[in-house]
Amino acid sequence: MLIRSLAELDRIRDECKSMVTKRSAVSAGAAAVPIPGLDIGTDVALLVEMLPAINSKFGLTPQQIEQLDTRSKRLIVVAASGIGSEIIGKFVSRTLVMSLLRKMGVKVATKSITRFIPLVGQAVAATISFGVMKMVGNDHIEDCYQVCRQALLDEAKQSTVIEIGPEDYRHVDSPTHP
Repeated sequence: MLIRSLAELDRIRDECKSMVTKRSAVSAGAAAVPIPGLDIGTDVALLVEMLPAINSKFGLTPQQIEQLDTRSKRLIVVAASGIGSEIIGKFVSRTLVMSLLRKMGVKVATKSITRFIPLVGQAVAATISFGVMKMVGNDHIEDCYQVCRQALLDEAKQSTVIEIGPEDYRHVDSPTHP
């Protein structure tokens, strides 16, 4: 695992949240334009690019995981399966992104319908689009954060060595005990 501290992990999470906010604004802009399919096409393209970028920042792309030693790979796989992530360590395809958007079905459908109501509908569609993109991105960031945090803590536990010297075995009532 490339991340070596919780402070570094927090910094990466903040960078990724900034990236998600920027991509969410692009999604909202596309949703405000009343052209059929533009919003969904834009969302899919943004997610196909953004989710692997988040994985990469956290060191969780399939290629990055493959380069880890066996113990680190195991820590990542166990942590990722523990949170039920479908994206961590996987190739992010259009099919996977469409499945994510289907899970957000009601919001996506509402966005598509309201966009055709002049002005107010476009504003509502843009707001929903921003919110959906932000939610999907931030949920993925939190999943990546938790996986890396758990792997980092597990790695620290496994590599911690406690040295016990002879003075630690002295009896408490011993006259030489401080």
